[in-house]
Formats: sequence, structure tokens, C-alpha cells
Amino acid sequence: MHPFIKGNHWKALSLAQQFLLVGGLVTLFATLIVGAFVTSLIEDAVTRNSGAATALYVDSVIAPLLPDMQASTDLSDSVKQALDETLGQGALGRRLMSFKLWRPDGTILYSNNRQHIGQKLPISDGLQTALTGIMVTEYDNIDDVGSESEREAGDPLLEVYNPVLQPWSGDVVAVLEFYEIATDFQHSLNRARLQSWIAVVAFTMTFFAILSLLVSRGSRTIDSQREALKERIQDLYDLLTQNGELSAKLQRASQRTTALNERYLRRLGAELHDGPAQLVALAALKVDSDLISNHRTSPKMREREIKSIKSSLDDAMQEIRTICSGLVLPQIEGADLGEIIERALKAHMQRTGTTVRLSMPPKSPPLSLSVKICVFRFLQEALNNGFRHGGAAGQYVVQTFDGQNLFITVGDSGPGFDPAKIEPSSLGLSGLRERVESLGGHFDLKTSNRGTVLRMSLNLRGMEPA
Repeated sequence: MHPFIKGNHWKALSLAQQFLLVGGLVTLFATLIVGAFVTSLIEDAVTRNSGAATALYVDSVIAPLLPDMQASTDLSDSVKQALDETLGQGALGRRLMSFKLWRPDGTILYSNNRQHIGQKLPISDGLQTALTGIMVTEYDNIDDVGSESEREAGDPLLEVYNPVLQPWSGDVVAVLEFYEIATDFQHSLNRARLQSWIAVVAFTMTFFAILSLLVSRGSRTIDSQREALKERIQDLYDLLTQNGELSAKLQRASQRTTALNERYLRRLGAELHDGPAQLVALAALKVDSDLISNHRTSPKMREREIKSIKSSLDDAMQEIRTICSGLVLPQIEGADLGEIIERALKAHMQRTGTTVRLSMPPKSPPLSLSVKICVFRFLQEALNNGFRHGGAAGQYVVQTFDGQNLFITVGDSGPGFDPAKIEPSSLGLSGLRERVESLGGHFDLKTSNRGTVLRMSLNLRGMEPA
């Protein structure tokens, strides 16, 4: 097999290309074989029919001149003269180049070449077949002994062996051999050959073209289905890869969330211990002090001590409310994205007395509750960080939506900070990142001496409905 067919190049070809290559070679060989076979049949048929027509004509003219070949083995001079006149003149004289009359033993009884008369030559295959009663016709195949002059003439010749039969018995008593000048026959035969080749080539090419069209159409269908299958397999592979990455992210986020919750509880306990608990403890100590329990304490001093206790309890209550306001979410289940953003900004501005610029489109996409909580906490923590570390300088919020991804950006024009110096125990930024990534989103932080920008993005496609 050709190395091209054995190599990878063959596998890279489409089904239609493989069919065109192999089918073209097979069609070419089939055309040559069928064309040669059909041409050979046509040539044999045309040669046989032409020879039979000429033999019938010659036999009808010559046979009456011949004597009883069983009773006489030689020809008289009068018969030879009649044959000379008949074969040398008229229609036969123009059509025939030479003429021989054979006896069954191979002796030439008559020939238009006087030197051949009386010679006994080897019996050729054509003569042998004619002696059995079968007419033999050959075109341009002059190789018999005694045919040297015909070969040297160089003309296209039709050689015919016609058996001479005894009228009442049907036995072969002699054989007429003649060579017909076949110029017209040659033209007719060439035309028949050309027409047969044209017919064979036209048929095979039409058949091959129809098959090629069908195979090409099927190949295109197979190729398109193969490409679609490859795309689906690639999509499935990408989804499996993404699922694996998301699963690993979720596992890491779950582990970090557990640690963050523990830190939140520690910080909440520390804030309660250092703030309201200290104030309540101070109030309790004052309640047990001598200024309250001693009857000798003047009413004015007792009243001042009671006011101090009430002040401590009020401060403790205010700190507890402040801590609770940071822990408890407002009613955001029925709010849309715009309302959630406005509530977060309003609460921050009321608490800090600052101003935050807001930019968002008039229409908001529907969100699930988990996304609403994530957006609110992101704004709450990001604005608080900008207030504490950036001095609330130029704070702004930008919300955009591209039909699939939700983007929320919180920035300021403060002095920025070095992210490498953030302590591992810090809950703000790490909490934001974990909250966003737990929903499959992305969290981005950029900071410099010209300001800080926090950005979150969530792909809303595929999330649970709002």
C-alpha cells in the first residue's frame, strides 16, 4: 500500500476525499477494463459481420464457377480463366487484394498469384477452423505462411476463410481465402471504437459522479455530526473541569467559612466583653457601692450616683444595639437589587454622616435570597472599610449587569493600604472573598496611593430562581 494511504495523512482525509481517491482509481481501472472488453466485443462483431457479408458476396459470385470439388481435385484452365476475369475486374477486383482456393490437405488450387498455385503449405489456425465448417474473419493479422506480399502492401486488410460446402451433403470440400482491402472498414471500426470508449467513459463517469455526490453529502453530514459531538464532548469536559474546580473551591470555602465563623464568634464575644459587659459590670459595682446602700449618703450624692449607673446602662444598651444592627439584616427578601443597594448606602450614611455616590441602571435583574444577602454584606463591609481606612474620601458605588453577570464596585480616593500587611486574623476582606466565592463569583481588590477599589462579580445564570 502507498505510504500516503498508510500514514496519518490518510486518516486526516474526510470520507468524501477517501472515496474520491480510492473510487477514482477503481473507476479508472474499471473504465479501462470494461472499455477494452466492450471494444473487443464490438471489434469482433463488426469484423465478423463485415467478413460474413463479403464472404456471402464472394461465395455467390465464385461458387457457380467452381466444379464439383469432390469429383475433381484440380481446376481446368477455363475455370482459372473465369476466376481471373471475375477477380480482376468489376466489384471484386476493386475490393479484393488476393484470393486463394485451398484443398483440405493444404494445397492451393488457385491464387491470383500464379506462383502459389500447386503449393502445399502448412495449414494455419484459420484454415484449420474453416475446414470444420466455421467461417473465420481476422482484421490486420497477416502472419500466415504465403502471405508475404499482402504484409508488404501495408494496407489495412480483412482476411476471411470461407468454407466451400458440397450442396447435397454439406461437407467442406474446399476453403476460399481472400484478403479484402479494409480502408472503409478501418474507418468504421475506429469510429465504433471511439463511440464505445465515449459511451463507457460517460457511463462510468456519470455513475462515479452520482456516487461521489451521495458520498460527499453523507460525508458532510458525518463531519458535521462529528464536529458537533466533539464540541459536546469538549463542553462536557469543560463542565466536568469546572465542576471539579467549583467542588474544590466549595470545599475550601466551607473550611474557611468554618474558621471565619469561629473568628466572628470570638470577635463578637470580645466586643460584648470589652463593651457592654464592662459597662454593665461598672453599673453593678456602683449599685453595690456604699453611696447607694448607706443611709448617711446625701440625697444629692445618691442621685448623682444613680444617674451615673443609668448612664452606664444606657451606654451598654447603645453598644448592644450597635452590635445587633451589624448582625441583623433588614427586610430584604422582597426588595429588588436597587432597593438593597439604596438601603445599604442609606444605613452607612446615617451611621457615619458621610456621602456616597451611586451609579446603577434603572432596571435590576431578579436575585435569589443568597445573592441579595451577599450583595448587602459586600456593600456593608466594603463601605465600612473605606470609612475606617480610607477616611470616606470620595466613596462611590457602581452596579452594572451584562445580561448574565452582575458587577458591583465599591471604591474611594483614600491613601490605600498594603494588602501584604493585613493580619490573617482580619475578618473583613477574607470574609468578603469567602462570601462571594461561595456563590461561584469572583472577588477583586486593587489599592494604591490614589485609592482602593473592591469589585465582586456573580454569574446569575444557573442560580436558583428568585
